[in-house]
Amino acid sequence: MRVAPSAVRPPVIRREERRRRVLLFAMVAALLLGITPVVGHHVLGAVDWLSAEQQHLGMLCLVTLHQLLAPVHDLSHWLLYLGIVFAVVERGRVLWRHWRVMRALPQSRIMPDGPIGLAARRAGLNPERVRAISGLPTPAFVSGWLRPRVIVAADLPDLLTADELTAVLAHEAVHVRRRDPLRLFSLRALGSLLFWLPVMRRLAADLEDEVEITADDEVSQHLALPLASAVLKLGSVRTNPVAATVGFQRADLLPRRIRRLAGEDTVASSHTSTGSLVAAAAALLLTWSSGLMVLHPLSDASDHSEHGPAHCDHPNGNALTHLFCRGWTVGTGNSAAGCPHDDDHHLVSGLPTPASTAPAI
Repeated sequence: MRVAPSAVRPPVIRREERRRRVLLFAMVAALLLGITPVVGHHVLGAVDWLSAEQQHLGMLCLVTLHQLLAPVHDLSHWLLYLGIVFAVVERGRVLWRHWRVMRALPQSRIMPDGPIGLAARRAGLNPERVRAISGLPTPAFVSGWLRPRVIVAADLPDLLTADELTAVLAHEAVHVRRRDPLRLFSLRALGSLLFWLPVMRRLAADLEDEVEITADDEVSQHLALPLASAVLKLGSVRTNPVAATVGFQRADLLPRRIRRLAGEDTVASSHTSTGSLVAAAAALLLTWSSGLMVLHPLSDASDHSEHGPAHCDHPNGNALTHLFCRGWTVGTGNSAAGCPHDDDHHLVSGLPTPASTAPAI
């Protein structure tokens, strides 16, 4: 049974659809912005972004920026490597735990003419894809990637009416059709990959909420009130930590689901915060700045030709003292020492031209 949402108020649906697009765009953008400065550098490395002869943007010394941000770019590589390892280990651990638990659970096929089988047929769900487990702490959830199955508590018919049971299985049937276990696993893996951007996990949590809301909307035309009643009854059931979907056990999501299924206007709350967004923006800005500056090539420091070496590696000095180049350097032991790549320095300070003096290296 595939139905379009209508019990939920249309303004709420439109607002939430826009929110989902924004969340998805934000997560994709954060992923690309977090990876591109590391991977894109090697793709664009053969392209001259700035030549070695161009050393300034106004007073800003590009060579100093290169030297200061090169360690940040190296750190970005290591963070990406660690993120891959962390995502594989963390998600692998989840899969292993889930597999062990599911293997140990005494699953049984449901009777086609039993209460669960009849409710599954009314919900448009093939009873062959439903398994019942006695003593299951979670009322219902979906497990599996390519051929997901619905796992329900064997005593669920004792807790719900026939319409409520049909609504629950219709809700889970949407998860099966959309392959939401794989969708949620991928979202959490992306959050682990960019672990140094906590906003990724928060965005993934927001999208997990929207997975449940989408499933509610799919069955709300004819089963909105039975589903709301079932969610209210099952909301206090203890959570199964290895459930593949958030299902009925997200206590912080229950009020929103029940109110919107009852036709009330609701506003979605977000797991993201201003602090996480500001921290992500600062981290991405630093990562991108380092990725761009390493594309600026450094010339050979041993060049003692007429034009001198096109670099600012001044001995005994801090690179920060030459970030804004005015034709002189600080902290080299000679406060009047000239910048070796400033062609106009001799006009400003009265010092000899770089061609007649040894470069300050």
